[in-house]
This record gives sequence, structure tokens and C-alpha cells, in this order.
Amino acid sequence: MPQPPATVTLADLVAAVRRFRDDRDWSQFHTPKNLAAATAIEAAELQERFLWKTDAEVDRDLADAAKKAGVAEEIADVVMFAMLLADRLGIDLAEAIPAKLAANERKYPVKLARGNARKYTELGGG
Repeated sequence: MPQPPATVTLADLVAAVRRFRDDRDWSQFHTPKNLAAATAIEAAELQERFLWKTDAEVDRDLADAAKKAGVAEEIADVVMFAMLLADRLGIDLAEAIPAKLAANERKYPVKLARGNARKYTELGGG
């Protein structure tokens, strides 16, 4: 695959993933159910890279270029299937992501959420 231009937009990436799929006539298999399952399966493969490892072991693995590249490939698989699912459902990620960030800003105000991992329902800002 050719190298992407210096500045790549989200729309460019979605178009490239769609083109890859269409060149292989795989759209017929990309139902919402199958794309959601594929996203979850690829996420599980990403998790497998870290399974049963301490944080120190993960840090050591990620310092190894080949292992880090493997993790990057798994992340790319997750993102590409999520992109294809959004595309199939007519969801514009350039709109959905900022909308979700805005919702999270409301749920997790910095004043209450900074430095802790509590769920928004447990922040007590009510």
C-alpha cells in the first residue's frame, strides 16, 4: 500500500479502508453484526498482547520494536473495523467523536474527575 500523504484526515483513512474492502468485494460480508463482532475480536487480540503481564513486562515489551509493531497492528485492526462499522451505519466519526467528547466533558468535569478513575455516577458532583 502506498505511503499516506503528510497530512491525513479521518475521511482519508475511512476512504482508504473502504477502498481496501471494496477492491476485495468484502462489503457483502460486512453486516453490522459481523463488523461489531470483528471489532470485538480484534480488541480481544489486542488484549491478548498484554494478558497476564505486569505493567513492567508490558513496558519492556513495548520497548521492543517488533512487539510494539504487533500492538500497533492490533490497534489498527480495531480502529479499521470500527471505521467500517460506522461507515456501514452512516455514522460520521468526525461528528460522533466530538459529540461523545462533549458528553464525557459533562459527565467527567475536570474539577471532580482529575486524578481518579471513578465512574461519573460516583464523582459526587451531582
